[in-house]
Amino acid sequence: MKLAFLGTSAFAVPALGALVEAGHDLLAVYTRLPKPAGRGGHERRTPVHERALSLGLPVRTPRSLRSDEEAESFKALDLDAAVVVSYGHILPEPFLDAPVLGCLNVHGSLLPRWRGAAPIHRAILAGDRETGVTIMQMDAGLDTGPMLLAERTPISAADTAETVHDRLAELGARLIVSALDGLVAGTIQPVPQPQEGVTYAHKLGKEEGALDWRRPAAELERKVRAFHPWPGTWFEGSGERIKVLAASLALAGDAPGRVTIGPDGFPVIACGLGGLKLLKLQRGGKSAQPADAFLRGFALPAGSVLPMPVTANLPT
Repeated sequence: MKLAFLGTSAFAVPALGALVEAGHDLLAVYTRLPKPAGRGGHERRTPVHERALSLGLPVRTPRSLRSDEEAESFKALDLDAAVVVSYGHILPEPFLDAPVLGCLNVHGSLLPRWRGAAPIHRAILAGDRETGVTIMQMDAGLDTGPMLLAERTPISAADTAETVHDRLAELGARLIVSALDGLVAGTIQPVPQPQEGVTYAHKLGKEEGALDWRRPAAELERKVRAFHPWPGTWFEGSGERIKVLAASLALAGDAPGRVTIGPDGFPVIACGLGGLKLLKLQRGGKSAQPADAFLRGFALPAGSVLPMPVTANLPT
């Protein structure tokens, strides 16, 4: 099939490789513009850009898809279908209508649950026991199009956003190839999404990573995993922002924010319900350390009370 691929992040890279390996003709790869990165401000290409170049594919990096020129250029490709995976631009109607079979999206959730920008993180944060990938035909709405294929995968108590991301990226790569095959063969028909069970995975912000000790420890432990590796979770201690890279649940009955040091040397912070044992910590500009080793160079005295974040979202 004659395809265009529109993607940006690392989540899209396995799907791009799978389409090439399946023998499809990738006429154009659309991705976001390179951005300045690092101290030198050198431009850094997106993961999809780098992968496309390694595969010898033509790359397009329009700043916007809203112009008539971009729409005509896309239409001129005379595509059978377009595949969209974690692109970052909203596709205008002329783009959606141009391919014969439309635009197919690889979405990292079991739609209609977790439509939107951060489905993996929100699923872990909410305590979902499973997630998956849905292949859908795109329409003008936000992840509202009819579904072609879906496959589930469990979320374990050890999963982070990173591990689930990698698993779903590989799953999505396999499913998009199957979906295209099924459309051509007529063995797959689009199914409208259910009206019940719709939730939205709002975009993450860095300040959302603040740990509010008034919340239940189980919720904070999920947040540590859901926000790893980005945007990360943190608390204020001795005037510094300390990153929490790993944590587990522990018993605690003190006031929220109170620090105790366990017999193994690891700190436990009392929460609104239960306690959070800090396993791996990091100061700004420093290397990550096991929390017991971290305390040898940073004062977090037993009995002290950590401050609450002023931007906390408390239940009403």
